[in-house]
Amino acid sequence: MHIEIDKDACIGAGQCALTAPGVFTQDDDGFSMLVPGHEDGAGDPMVREAARACPVGAITATDSEPAPTQAD
Repeated sequence: MHIEIDKDACIGAGQCALTAPGVFTQDDDGFSMLVPGHEDGAGDPMVREAARACPVGAITATDSEPAPTQAD
């Protein structure tokens, strides 16, 4: 699974960390981040629910890695 957190959109509500604490945590400023070593979701079935719980939609969770970007 590929998980992205839009750091510009995150408001630090913490719903992700409450929903899937094995995958999401908060940094010193209260903003969401992935737990080191669990960047792939660690098989946690609550990752998608954590993304849905984000009040600003700052988290996306997809089944596959994003396609590489092509350099111009």
